[in-house]
Amino acid sequence: MSQDKHNVVQSDVIVIGGGLVGTAVAYGLARSGVDTVVLDQGDDAFRASRGNFGLVWVQGKGHDLPDYSRWTRSSAVRWPALAQALLADSGIDVQLKQPGGFHMCFSDEELLERQSRLQILQDALGDYSFEMLDAGEVKARLPLIGPAVIGASYTSQDGHVNPLKLLRALHTSAQAKGARLHSSVQVDHIDCAPGEFRVRAGQRYFVAPRIVLAAGLGNAALARQVGLYAPVAPNRGQVLISERVRPFLEYPTLNVRQTDEGTVQLGDSMEEVGFDDSTSTEVLAAIAKRGVSTFPLLRDVRLVRAWGALRVMSPDGFPIYQQSSTHPGAFVVTCHSGVTLAAAHALRIAPWIMGAAPPAELEVFAGDRFLTDKVFSHAH
Repeated sequence: MSQDKHNVVQSDVIVIGGGLVGTAVAYGLARSGVDTVVLDQGDDAFRASRGNFGLVWVQGKGHDLPDYSRWTRSSAVRWPALAQALLADSGIDVQLKQPGGFHMCFSDEELLERQSRLQILQDALGDYSFEMLDAGEVKARLPLIGPAVIGASYTSQDGHVNPLKLLRALHTSAQAKGARLHSSVQVDHIDCAPGEFRVRAGQRYFVAPRIVLAAGLGNAALARQVGLYAPVAPNRGQVLISERVRPFLEYPTLNVRQTDEGTVQLGDSMEEVGFDDSTSTEVLAAIAKRGVSTFPLLRDVRLVRAWGALRVMSPDGFPIYQQSSTHPGAFVVTCHSGVTLAAAHALRIAPWIMGAAPPAELEVFAGDRFLTDKVFSHAH
């Protein structure tokens, strides 16, 4: 296969995907001295990284799969080190704050379900601390809470960041450490040979002995080319943004958070609507209603923006991490918690890509868990 050598870019690792997941992995690789190329689709992509809520969230995750809780917590505890490294390498403060977070409950049933979920985690993990608060206890900590909130759960590891500053910091820091970012790259095909992956993008070829698929919804098609299975599908979330208001909420909550710039984000909807990333009045109205029920002062606040974005969801909602058995050196890394898991991706996934033993928690997250004999024979 002969190509003009001027159109061939060689590196140690190719990362396909320039969102939060791909750039976190690329940053981890580059800061370890690995020659890393990042291929970013650019504005043609669905941009899950720009539509998220900015939470570093541990609470309640993995109640039916403790390894996911362990994985999530391993990232949350590493987040301060990541934020510090990004500030040093990019000069950008991603505004990490981890004061703990609240999940509001509006009925006795919600409160009981919440307590049950967190108790399961505590029983499974041992050191999982949480508090269940009644209405008075919530009001003592959050004086502006509304009367519709009858209680809440609180855990101390939860926090939040500015997700747009995080994406910028990861891009800037990765490049400061030597990663080469190629924008507006549409990957046409991955050619595999022993010890080499050749990514075709128009007239250009990117060649490396290792490749990381972190292309969000694009991973479903790319994975098949390297003997992996990543059946991800879109799940829409809609978000409302208010005008800037005086500081009133220093804690993140699952549905409402005040940003470092003073605006208020409201969200947490989940819809299966294919690749439609538009907004709908019905869902936005429900988001607004829950936000006002939580903090009545929001009733008179003006809304300035609304958007829809597509999460990257596997069939069971958990991440997919796997190295190809048929094409060693090819990895898939996909999840819908790119903010929460950014520290794990930079500090724990990157060494695995370069040959270290995989983190113990990852064993249950192989894409093969979704394969049946019927699907497998069809897919291959």
